[in-house]
Amino acid sequence: MTASPSGTTGTGRLLTIWTPEDKAFWATQGNAIANRNLWISIPALFLAHAVWMVWSVVIVQLPAAGFRYGTDKLFWLAALPALAGATLRIFYSFMVPIVGGRRWTVFSTLSLLIPAIGMGFAVQNPQTPYWVMLALAALCGFGGGNFSSSMANISFFFPKERKGSALGLNAGLGNLGVSAVQFMVPLVISVGIFGWFGGEPTSVQMPDGLMKQIWLQNAAFVWVIPILITSLLAYLMMNDIADAKASFSDQAVIFRRRHTWVMCWLYLGTFGSFIGFSAGFPLLIKSQFPGVNPLAFAWMGPFLGALIRPVGGWLADKTGGARVSLGVFVVMTAGVYGVMQYLPHHGASGNLTGFFLCFMVLFVASGIGNGSTFRMIPVIFMDECLDAARGQGAEAQAAAAREGSKQGAAALGFTAAIGAYGGFFIPTSYGTSIDMTGSPHAALWWFIVFYVTCIAITWWFYARRGALRPC
Repeated sequence: MTASPSGTTGTGRLLTIWTPEDKAFWATQGNAIANRNLWISIPALFLAHAVWMVWSVVIVQLPAAGFRYGTDKLFWLAALPALAGATLRIFYSFMVPIVGGRRWTVFSTLSLLIPAIGMGFAVQNPQTPYWVMLALAALCGFGGGNFSSSMANISFFFPKERKGSALGLNAGLGNLGVSAVQFMVPLVISVGIFGWFGGEPTSVQMPDGLMKQIWLQNAAFVWVIPILITSLLAYLMMNDIADAKASFSDQAVIFRRRHTWVMCWLYLGTFGSFIGFSAGFPLLIKSQFPGVNPLAFAWMGPFLGALIRPVGGWLADKTGGARVSLGVFVVMTAGVYGVMQYLPHHGASGNLTGFFLCFMVLFVASGIGNGSTFRMIPVIFMDECLDAARGQGAEAQAAAAREGSKQGAAALGFTAAIGAYGGFFIPTSYGTSIDMTGSPHAALWWFIVFYVTCIAITWWFYARRGALRPC
């Protein structure tokens, strides 16, 4: 089995033959092509996450820049990109087999220009209506939607034994966009790097009382050129896979699979926690420890969580995703309880160091869990299809492997969509809990209850002896 030397047919970079489970094909051609697509997909996903989470940093600066929003309104601006992104992921989940991975990567990456440019102009005027800010926050959801299509696309390129590592790299390095935006924005807004084109600075009062000029619009404008470059690279160097073509109805079979819904719940516990904690972390610090500049260190949590994600995929490849995920949920339950002990409560001032360290544990655990749960999904669906075709001959097994890849990719994307709703629920639950009780403790207790259900579900379906589908 060979692909054409150029990997193209007709006018597009279409791979007419793609059999990554064939070891000879993989060694001679598949590995190089798959890795090229992976290493272009990563920066595209990095930029998507940066645009998606840029509001989590900008909102901290809005009051000082003259925007008169209360805490609840600010938490909504932090949460709305996640709500929009999670909803878009449902649709993006199915787009790669319909449109093609290369074409969709180009389109979805270019779409990030809309919120980036719009937001850059809006934050320059404190009179911008709140509904406009909400609309721009929702448009940042384009970045969140990209994750589902990106992961579905990359899952087609790699064989079963490499999926965990490849998906871990794509998602883990792509997730670094979350920490990058929280690290870079405080730097780029302090300098007029775009000259007259970037607009005028705003004078703001710093926590120490001093006045300083900032270019808040740079938080959005800084991503425009990288988006254009990455889109061009994707257009020139990525591939579509002919065998990956499928209609929505072909992929919709996943909605009848029990494991789709089980893994949605578990991924809500891992990625939902990661993105929700990332979106709400700076503002939670600001609300609970006044006088502290959260942007100086809030980026560290998302950075650690994203960096460790490939390790979660690697561990899952070596020891089994269910075992790793089970341990992750136990650690996250303990981590949330630890956070509660160090928050200000009942007159106590709280302990910033303890609070910060417990959150670092949560970010690391959720990052590992992101990798392990995402490794579980394609393995589960591949094994289900192969088991159904067992004993029916080599041709039936090959067809089952292709079907398993399609179902696994669709399930990856849809699961990622449901998981992303954590980015909405966590910040809004903070805001609601603080508004109703004066503290985020009520929200944190619900997180603990949720993680306990994740422990029970993981053990019952996948980790115990005699589990329905050990993986």
